[in-house]
Amino acid sequence: MYKTFNASAIFKTGVVVTTLSMISGVVAAKGFDVETLINLDSIHSATVSPDGQFLVYGHKKVNGQSKISNLYLKALTNNGAPLKQLTSDKGSEHDVLWSRDSKSIYFLASRSGTSQVCKLNLSGGEAIQVTDLAVPVNGIKLSPDNKKIALSLSVFPDCADLACTATRKTKISEQPNRGREYTQLMVRHWDTWKDHSFNHIFVADINGVKVTNLVDVTKNLKTDVPAKPFSGMEEVTFTPDNKYIVYSAKAGDYTQSWHTNFDLWQVSVDGGKPSNLTKDNNAWDSQPVFSNDGRYMAYAAMSKPAAESDRFAIMLKDLVTGTVKEVAPLWDRSVRSITFAPDSRNLYVTAQDVGQVSVFLINIQFGDIKRLYNEGSSSVVGISGENVIISKKDLNSPAELYSLANDGTTISAITSVNKEKLSKVTFGEYSQFSFNGWNDETVYGYWLKPSDYKEGKKYPIAFLIHGGPQGSFGNNFSTRWNPQLWAGAGYGVVMIDFHGSTGYGQKFTDSINLDWGGKPLIDLQKGLAAVTQQQPWLDGNNACALGGSYGGYMVNWIAGNWSKKFKCLVNHAGLFDMRSFYNVTEELWFPEQDFNGSYITAKDNYEKFNPVNFISNWQTPMLVIHGEKDFRVPYVQGLGAFTVLQRKGIDSKLLMFPNENHWILDNDNKKQWYKNVLSWMDKYTAK
Repeated sequence: MYKTFNASAIFKTGVVVTTLSMISGVVAAKGFDVETLINLDSIHSATVSPDGQFLVYGHKKVNGQSKISNLYLKALTNNGAPLKQLTSDKGSEHDVLWSRDSKSIYFLASRSGTSQVCKLNLSGGEAIQVTDLAVPVNGIKLSPDNKKIALSLSVFPDCADLACTATRKTKISEQPNRGREYTQLMVRHWDTWKDHSFNHIFVADINGVKVTNLVDVTKNLKTDVPAKPFSGMEEVTFTPDNKYIVYSAKAGDYTQSWHTNFDLWQVSVDGGKPSNLTKDNNAWDSQPVFSNDGRYMAYAAMSKPAAESDRFAIMLKDLVTGTVKEVAPLWDRSVRSITFAPDSRNLYVTAQDVGQVSVFLINIQFGDIKRLYNEGSSSVVGISGENVIISKKDLNSPAELYSLANDGTTISAITSVNKEKLSKVTFGEYSQFSFNGWNDETVYGYWLKPSDYKEGKKYPIAFLIHGGPQGSFGNNFSTRWNPQLWAGAGYGVVMIDFHGSTGYGQKFTDSINLDWGGKPLIDLQKGLAAVTQQQPWLDGNNACALGGSYGGYMVNWIAGNWSKKFKCLVNHAGLFDMRSFYNVTEELWFPEQDFNGSYITAKDNYEKFNPVNFISNWQTPMLVIHGEKDFRVPYVQGLGAFTVLQRKGIDSKLLMFPNENHWILDNDNKKQWYKNVLSWMDKYTAK
């Protein structure tokens, strides 16, 4: 539920170098700061052609308030071929798909005012808009023969056509103060009140320049396909024979807010009654993908009903025999993505693995597992001959594209879009460490040195606590909580993957259930003691603890149960009162899974580790931050913590963002967020 949380970077103060200074005509290096972060370029919408010869990707160039995004073509089999810019429109193109002959691409763009499908022939000419629908297109997928296209559209199930949906959406936008009416949960999700529309999948004929015969193949369905707010068209695919659509969806009934039973459904491209392909599994089924030879369907599946952080196993259905089996059943990792190798007998998958997101090759017959790459956080883009094209980022590098040999022996960079912008930035040195945590079990974490580190000097600690709690900071480069921003501000950084974190086996992840304030707190205490002993430059007596979501919960828990260790605390979107939280959050399956029932049936489980029950011990100065559109952890949780701090006379500050959700996304708000955070920490730590 909270594992997606990762706020943002940090505002650069005057404690360290704030601007490039000229020394003898040479530009001096500087630490990483928030201005650099929000002005970084980014790669998006990368995809490899079916013949493996070309790569198309979006490059978003940022220069202050100017943001320009275009598509580029890179030859993968001819290193001497120049990079080719494909688009130059003022808007942005995304969701790029290749035609099966590798001669053209389809993508989404808002060139006519709303997001529609465009086609561009790579031989030359301008892009052609192939849809002109009354509602925006949210996602696309082509059939294997390229004769049909699947479109994700947000519609009202009771509307007879798209014009009806468009008219109703307009009326709703024109009446923002009109009362909303509901008869069942959920009434709001993430940061949006439900308006009774749903994502549906439409299938249409496509002749290359025009889309015709639009059919809603999920007609009357009162659930979202793909699911909101974070799923995409990876949950939708055509069958190899082009006759059916397979998609992942919940049953559209009143129980949606307290279960995670997504099934795989199959429906004719002409519409009709769907069939449930995974009805025997009452847990989450996801990401259907077919082999190149058309014989197999692989997908990810959990086994624990109502869980969202259970292990995603790799399932394989033989479409000839009808048998279903788990691939590599003894592999204790949760798969993130699945891609068939060209031979249809092996899978390229990604999974969290001891602080990394690694790339693996798995044989579907024998379950043999080979780790191909395990430095940083990677995702598979596509296959090019003997190479796997991946996107990779780590603690001192934003995402770039790389070519990885399919045996894992070599890796080479394809892009370096931020080379110039980062050329004068000094990142803090980092390393993974381990220690004996709860029950003397091995626990891992990362430390980062300040970017201006000097041997023999002690540095204050930014003790970052990740959200989730089934999550991990890991070897990753975030546009939100980025530890290099604390390193750039002169802090040593410590991050610990306590019991409950992901990437260390399912038992480790599940160990936090019914024990939110137990094992994790012991791990944090032991971890801080261990790392300050291992790294004497870290000043264990001069530290501030910071966290968001569950990390914010832990900050509130620390305030009542480890109150004398830290000079200051920063609580972003943290849970303060478990009773009130349960009654106002939207995804009820999460607390009901972690606390073995609802607050109605398992009250004692919630109250055992409820921060509000320990406010008599609060004494540490705390900065409280929240977004008013946060429906995951509603902002009253932050208000409650701030009220207690004020009434107890504890130095405290509240920063409330009217238009932010569980995350801080607006760049100006990021700067304000980080300016407040570092100013608060500077106030209580001596450097």
